Amino acid sequence: MEPPAECQQETPTLTEAAAEFLRRIGPGELERCLFAETLEGVAARDRARARWPGQWWLVARWAPYERAGEPARRCLLVRAGSRGRQDGVPSSGTLKAYVTPQLETLEQEELERLELQAQPVERRTHIVSHQHGITVTKSLQEGEAEPYCRSFSYGRAELRGLLLEGASLLLLRVLACQRAVPPGLVFPAIDTEGCLCTSSYRSLGVQWQAVGSAEAEVFVIERAMHTITGVSTTWHSSFLPNGRLARLEQVGCPMLVFLQDESVLSETGRGEPRPLFPKQPLDWEEDIQLRSWFLDRKEELQASHAAYIHRHPELWVLLADFLQALLLQQPHDPVSFAAQFFAPQEPPSSLFASSGAANPLPSPPPPHPPANGE
Repeated sequence: MEPPAECQQETPTLTEAAAEFLRRIGPGELERCLFAETLEGVAARDRARARWPGQWWLVARWAPYERAGEPARRCLLVRAGSRGRQDGVPSSGTLKAYVTPQLETLEQEELERLELQAQPVERRTHIVSHQHGITVTKSLQEGEAEPYCRSFSYGRAELRGLLLEGASLLLLRVLACQRAVPPGLVFPAIDTEGCLCTSSYRSLGVQWQAVGSAEAEVFVIERAMHTITGVSTTWHSSFLPNGRLARLEQVGCPMLVFLQDESVLSETGRGEPRPLFPKQPLDWEEDIQLRSWFLDRKEELQASHAAYIHRHPELWVLLADFLQALLLQQPHDPVSFAAQFFAPQEPPSSLFASSGAANPLPSPPPPHPPANGE
């Protein structure tokens, strides 16, 4: 299906500087980007008073990407999420993307949810790459109403150097570790409506910013999304020398996220991060990151269990025998019956194992007494 009319425009082009930068990214630079981090959300105008009960998190790691009918590929799995409030309404968002070492997106899904009391609103954008290009599927569901969905595709010729959101988060980490942004770094991208646009990156230099009660030197990168309507969305990301994010701010947005834990200043940016918050009562269903990990682990276990059952079809016969015996005898204590049913059986003793062993055959009858005269 063709893109909607509002997305019809001249194809954005990849600049030569951006193409050259992609060619120079090596495995070592990507390895430095594989860590997890969490930042706290606050009101941009008054960090000390107006607390925003939310957070932003990001984790990247190597992972296999599997698709039906194709061999598994080793790529980078990028997961990110946020929770907080929009105009007083609880909101959350998640991102999951599989990205190649060349920063090409194989598959990406973004989910945004507004917890309106009358009818929650859920927006989902799914993008998948294939041999002909990519397919974008957008869905909107309000309350119990039927979801509205639309799907459209872009050809391979339109997508050279396309940089989607998950790949952009990796690119920012690479730039932060290099502490430099080449001039003219512009990539094709896709905006929130699914339309092709451009995304540019430039350095704002080194600054000093607060991290907890300390001051730290940060490298600031500006990322801007330029849509076909002429409206641009701009973010300023401040990175520590170890590549970790110290502050993220969308220009014009009343909220920002920032790092509060001073202990991160001495970390190398590799391995697991230290806890950023005091121990609190855990509600994993309300925590986006924990719920995401739970669902991932659930899928892994289901796949592992299904594979084991597939390798051992005799399990169905074993369970059928037990259920049949249980229903026929209907014991008062089915647990004890099951323990006895599945208890290991001792093998029968050999007839010649011992001279004193009991003979399993019935004993012959005693001889009759002799008759008179015999």
